[in-house]
Amino acid sequence: MADIVDIAVNAGSFQTLVVAVQAAGLVDTLKTPGPFTVFAPNDDAFAKLPTGTITTLVQNIPQLARILTYHVVPGKFMAADIAKLNCLTSIEGSELRIDTTHGFEVKNATVIAPDIEADNGVIHVIDTVLLMG
Repeated sequence: MADIVDIAVNAGSFQTLVVAVQAAGLVDTLKTPGPFTVFAPNDDAFAKLPTGTITTLVQNIPQLARILTYHVVPGKFMAADIAKLNCLTSIEGSELRIDTTHGFEVKNATVIAPDIEADNGVIHVIDTVLLMG
């Protein structure tokens, strides 16, 4: 099995996320044994952001790193585990609200592909970039 970074690179639908993770210097962290649970916005999710947002973030690495680490939770939480919870705490330090009453939502994003297992955790693909606040 591959690690979280390799799966994202090879999937082809996370090109923006991969570039952002590289720019923020988080590749080595996400290649460690973890485990991590990553709520990974696909390229369509990044495309929903206002024009210029990604360029601005890449020019502000501390802010980019905060946003990206907001999408990562320490530990491996499969969808069945998450369904029993109201929230998770990201490695950024903020809580992510979980809602499984109508599908599987994390904050304002819908999980469109849960439980993609990796050597060092699990990826849940989401349709919206999670913004803090």
